[in-house]
Amino acid sequence: MWRVPPRPTLPADDLYARLEVPPTASPEAIELAWRALLRQHHPDIAGPEGLDTAKRINVAHDWLSDPGLRARYDRERGLAGRGSWRGPGPRDGDYQPRGADVRPGAHRRPAEPADAIARLLDRLLILSPDELDRLALADPTPIAFVATIRRFIAPERLAVLDSTGREAVRRLGSNAERSGIRDAVLANAAELILAPDLDELLSEPFRSRTRERLMRGWEAAVGQPRYGPNGAEVSALLARLASLTETEARTLAASGSYDRLGEAPWPEDVSLEDEDGLRVSVELATIDAARAVRADAMSGAVLERARRAAGRCAHLLVLHHRFPEREWERSMRPWRPWLVPKARPAPKVRPAR
Repeated sequence: MWRVPPRPTLPADDLYARLEVPPTASPEAIELAWRALLRQHHPDIAGPEGLDTAKRINVAHDWLSDPGLRARYDRERGLAGRGSWRGPGPRDGDYQPRGADVRPGAHRRPAEPADAIARLLDRLLILSPDELDRLALADPTPIAFVATIRRFIAPERLAVLDSTGREAVRRLGSNAERSGIRDAVLANAAELILAPDLDELLSEPFRSRTRERLMRGWEAAVGQPRYGPNGAEVSALLARLASLTETEARTLAASGSYDRLGEAPWPEDVSLEDEDGLRVSVELATIDAARAVRADAMSGAVLERARRAAGRCAHLLVLHHRFPEREWERSMRPWRPWLVPKARPAPKVRPAR
């Protein structure tokens, strides 16, 4: 007769404390902590007295690396929804960052990446205003995640990281005070400097996830156009918004109520987890479009609606290449063609005789 296997008994230990991570720790942080602590306490290194600690570290990892067991542990310990980790995350066997090469050692760097550090510091001196604005809006690497990494890295490597961080802040000047910029730069430096340690400590897919977390803000901002691939369309909209007559501005405001606009639409194939650069482009265009609407001759409520409509129009223009054309045209209907003209058909070219 088939029987349901018994549920594993809830450990008496504080599993997060055992791994020296907070309840909000990501799967990558848990994996890193487990491997680093096991190296310290494995009986082959710490002797027989390390056996009990190593077993407890393994139990903590077994529970916290399994989404189902972790959810049960958090729930029965009263942690669920109170600062515990919330993201389901991809399953280990499924995960592969877009465009990433996840072969072992694919992201390996020299043990002393002096050239890469020098290039980063030099790049900070020539960041464009658009790149700085994008960095300020990019999704930052969680501070707790970086703190977890630091706990398990050799002191000499941390000394290099800290000195690089100080020089980076000096070169950024007042821009280091802007929200997000400093964090994105320091996370990038952490990936460059700590890569050899992370390559050694983490297997795939955790290594690729860690790299993505550390580089996410930088890669979403640096070398990217302000509004993404549809920048010319957005720039044309901004110029048009700045030249609106009072009547046109009020027509725009009439389309900007919450009832008419609803929630901002996103294409079905867009994952904001994987495409933070696209989210940044949308946010910048939305902000700039709202600012382009002049405030003269309109009351506060009318101006707010006009700017909301302008922002939505910019949102749709940034995402033009990702929406099915029919769906995009339907969403853009309130502003066509008086605000956003229809594109002229491409001229027909006679075939050569």
